Amino acid sequence: MSDVRVTIQRDSEREERVVTTGTTAADLFQGERSIVAARVAGELKDLAYEVADGETVEPVEITSEDGLNILRHSTAHVMAQAVQELFPEAKLGIGPPIKDGFYYDFDVETPFTPEDLKRIEKKMQEIQKRGQRFSRRVTTDEDAREELAAEPYKLELIGLKGNAGEAAEGADAEVGAGELTIYDNLDAKTGDLCWKDLCRGPHLPTTRNIPAFKLMRSAAAYWRGSEKNKQLQRIYGTAWPTKDELKAYLEFLAEAEKRDHRKLGSELDLFSIPEQIGSGLAVFHPKGGIIRRVMEDYSRRRHEEEGYEFVYTPHATKGKLFETSGHLDWYADGMYPPMQLDEGIDYYLKPMNCPMHNLIFDARGRSYRELPLRLFEFGTVYRYEKSGVVHGLTRARGFTQDDAHIYCTREQMADELDTTLTFVLNLLRDYGLNDFYLELSTKDPEKFVGSDDAWEEATETLRKVAEKQGLELVADPGGAAFYGPKISVQAKDAIGRTWQMSTIQLDFNLPERFDLEYTSADGSKQRPVMIHRALFGSIERFFAVLLEHYAGAFPVWLAPVQATGIPIGDAHVPYLEEFAAEAKKKGLRIEVDSSSDRMQKKIRNAQKSKVPYMVIAGDEDMEQGAVSFRYRDGSQENGIPKDEAIAKILKAVEERAQV
Repeated sequence: MSDVRVTIQRDSEREERVVTTGTTAADLFQGERSIVAARVAGELKDLAYEVADGETVEPVEITSEDGLNILRHSTAHVMAQAVQELFPEAKLGIGPPIKDGFYYDFDVETPFTPEDLKRIEKKMQEIQKRGQRFSRRVTTDEDAREELAAEPYKLELIGLKGNAGEAAEGADAEVGAGELTIYDNLDAKTGDLCWKDLCRGPHLPTTRNIPAFKLMRSAAAYWRGSEKNKQLQRIYGTAWPTKDELKAYLEFLAEAEKRDHRKLGSELDLFSIPEQIGSGLAVFHPKGGIIRRVMEDYSRRRHEEEGYEFVYTPHATKGKLFETSGHLDWYADGMYPPMQLDEGIDYYLKPMNCPMHNLIFDARGRSYRELPLRLFEFGTVYRYEKSGVVHGLTRARGFTQDDAHIYCTREQMADELDTTLTFVLNLLRDYGLNDFYLELSTKDPEKFVGSDDAWEEATETLRKVAEKQGLELVADPGGAAFYGPKISVQAKDAIGRTWQMSTIQLDFNLPERFDLEYTSADGSKQRPVMIHRALFGSIERFFAVLLEHYAGAFPVWLAPVQATGIPIGDAHVPYLEEFAAEAKKKGLRIEVDSSSDRMQKKIRNAQKSKVPYMVIAGDEDMEQGAVSFRYRDGSQENGIPKDEAIAKILKAVEERAQV
């Protein structure tokens, strides 16, 4: 056997090694059980891959992002095998890894039940214990069609080869632009074929390498995400490197479920999404309306202090406007279909406010003395999200953006971006979010307008502005909108989940498309730079994030009811109503529970409503001209003079404190 020279790369450490022909990646990392795959020349490979002379091989740990994806995709295969063993008529769809887990779609006659999921999970455990080997096999399109003749969805993916990732979410895990491969699950002892699937891989060496998994739920999902196609049944699961990590994740999910904004929105009577109106279109109830108004009012005040001017634009416009902006070229799939009015002219519900703000800028001549011009709008927009991705208030079809567009000179650009980002971060902190990192989204080489030079200048300017904040900066290659790069503020909530909040986009292109100009100091006509900025992203989504962040227990200034008066007896109701009247004069939101419920029931009702202050009064309080406070955690403070009690609530509102 001849020698083969390879380099093993571990982070910054390199090790040269001479091995014999036929040595596999598994041989290189023998005894290192945490390594589940290898990366060779930038491509992920199974541990069964035979290394070649001159190659650099990097180990892939199961705890890395790639390692977790391999673990979860391998578990998806085990789940699909279990389904077909229990339901032989089931046809296979797509089964990719996703964040924190995996799913697989199946064409079955009847939807899966919770009992079915228990049976499938038990069968998966049996397969896992068998230690079946995942074995990669290269095939041709013709042979694959013959082998998979009974799997119509796999045949369709073979036909889409090279474009499958664009045609169906997750399909690139199965079919790529290169060679076609099938993974066989082989019996550990005999080597006999147990099951097979069209797949690009890589996979774990055996099913025994799957340490911990659990099936979560089933749901309906249209084939290739289109409502025009057949509805399949999707099973979601999760898999982790250790049982402890699985347990921690399930505990996290239980806490997240308690905080689900859809659940809290119903329990606290804040909002609903009536079927009669349509998916992704919410209505806010009075208590939710209070929270939203307070959020908006505070935002308005802070924007006015920062020199923004308020504008208002209509909900619909002629299609020509979006031809000019480029949205009909680049964003048509996300827009509602046109309405034909005025002798066949197409009108669209607006998905963005920026084109209309450009028309406001262009409504008259502009001087350099007016710049920077900061236009701000609470503008409601409409985007036709697919039904499968609509999710409460966080992914809606109609929502209101706190949208600003800033027009400035090239010289003002860096300072304006710096000021804008600082303003955005400080305002988010005012609402109680404090843990941030920044993401820099750069040009998608397939989807952009404008020159490379303009993009390079815009990207570098944003990078420098982001770095000044002293926060972690993460790259998002190709994630920019078609008209310019952007900074996204990513905020962590109370249980560590990351939410994309504000975005700041630098745009040299729309001013060009709209032929926007201002008169400079020397009298020449110049093109302004445009900065797109949404602080909340959308009010609805930000509302949902705060609702989950606070688990419904809003700080005093945002709480729809800041205090509930609870009388010990009926005789104490007038006293508390007088207290409430004085508090309302000072702008506080206070109610008195004068119902026939017993006092303890009233306290429980206030606790369920997550009211910050329960104001209790009895004979002794009345004699002293005082009240008692009971807090959300059950603690109590007695004998507080009425004026002092009102002042205390007002102070908590002013300081935006949590109690």
